[in-house]
Amino acid sequence: MYISKSAKLGKDVEYGYNVVIEDNVVIEDEVVIGHNVVVREGTVIKKGSVIGDNTVLGKRPFKAKSSATTEEKELLPLVIGEYVTIGANCVIYRGAVLNNFVFVGDLASIREDVEIGEFTIIGRGVTVENKTSIGRYVKIETEAYITAISTIEDYCFIAPEVTFTNDNFLGRTEERKKFFKGPTLKVGARIGANATILPGIVIGEDALVAAGTVVTKNVPPRKIYVGVPAKELRDVPSEQLLENQSFYKNL
Repeated sequence: MYISKSAKLGKDVEYGYNVVIEDNVVIEDEVVIGHNVVVREGTVIKKGSVIGDNTVLGKRPFKAKSSATTEEKELLPLVIGEYVTIGANCVIYRGAVLNNFVFVGDLASIREDVEIGEFTIIGRGVTVENKTSIGRYVKIETEAYITAISTIEDYCFIAPEVTFTNDNFLGRTEERKKFFKGPTLKVGARIGANATILPGIVIGEDALVAAGTVVTKNVPPRKIYVGVPAKELRDVPSEQLLENQSFYKNL
């Protein structure tokens, strides 16, 4: 185990084997850190959080020469809120903020300039790319891909294998860099398994996109869209609307 002398450690912190804690890390009380965890410089882990085996916290991004969305800039330290759970083999970058009670499944990757709201669940193997905002009480299920420059508002649901995209030019021409934009999901929007959402698309409040759908145009609030390309099917049933759910809190 290596713990920097400049690290600030709270009470009743538990450590696994082979843990590395770098300079100026802050770990508050009652944190549990698994085996082979690396906590990079300046990272803050707040009270009661649990970090799974082989996870890396506060990684600095590497920039490929051809990358169009990764910036070379100084990033603020990673902040892990109170009572956050992070699974095994995750990589969470410097410059991210995970608010209280977030849950991150095994093998997830969360990039820089990402903020995730309270009580949100990031499922196993999910990738969240940079410059993305995720609200509170969101659920993103196994192996979903959230592209850079996306916005997901409160209470959204994203099923397994959903793919967000942000480049209508598929990597060709310099002109494309002016138009990079991921999808925006408004409050309560739901996306079915294996759906693909094209760049810049807005999915309206309480809208539902069915499994396997390819969304090429904006989806109005409270509508169900299906097919390739997506077409309107009908209204979302009233009993499924967010306002009629027992768990809903008007935030």
